[in-house]
Amino acid sequence: MKVIVTGATGMVGEGVMHICLQDADIEEVLVIGRRPCGVQHPKLKEIILPDLFNLHPVSAQLAGYDACYFCLGITSIGISADDYYRTTYTLTMHFGEILSRLNPQMTFCYISGAGTDSTEKGRSRWARVKGKTENDLMKLPFRQVFALRPGFIKSMEGMKKTNPLYKYVGWLFPIGRTLYPAGFVTLEELSNAMINLARKGYSKKVIEGKDIIQIARND
Repeated sequence: MKVIVTGATGMVGEGVMHICLQDADIEEVLVIGRRPCGVQHPKLKEIILPDLFNLHPVSAQLAGYDACYFCLGITSIGISADDYYRTTYTLTMHFGEILSRLNPQMTFCYISGAGTDSTEKGRSRWARVKGKTENDLMKLPFRQVFALRPGFIKSMEGMKKTNPLYKYVGWLFPIGRTLYPAGFVTLEELSNAMINLARKGYSKKVIEGKDIIQIARND
């Protein structure tokens, strides 16, 4: 497979890129971002684009890919409603619209979040926006679209972009996994689940924590 990864300068995207580079079935990983990911690898290609809201100048380089793992996202805390909507919905849909036109046989995997509101009518603003993003991505003419909703994500050893908060509360993971396994996944599981979704598909389009764990094990 040839895959595209976004958000590689963040915790989830860095981990997904790392696992993809190690996977024998993946022959090329194209990272798209505003700044370099800081990794060199024979499989890795990189497009640095200061304005991610305008992919048209590089669209010729985006054809011929089998999957996109869209890991780019921001928290809703401390930013305006307009800025959150623009980054979470507008930017994601811009990628989706361009890539679906160039790669109609592509699998698009969107990192959403636990608690996302598919009805788009709930009280939580971030959950409504995420729900709208999921719903509208699934209307695009891809081969298949999956929305993954992890809760707490345990990072991997050696990763540079791990959220500092996760480092301090990582000791909670074994406890949380025991008490509520659906809400606690590892970054390896999340990455492998997305790779397996592109390989084999799945019966559900919205992938909750327990599904992530199951799909990751389905080698």
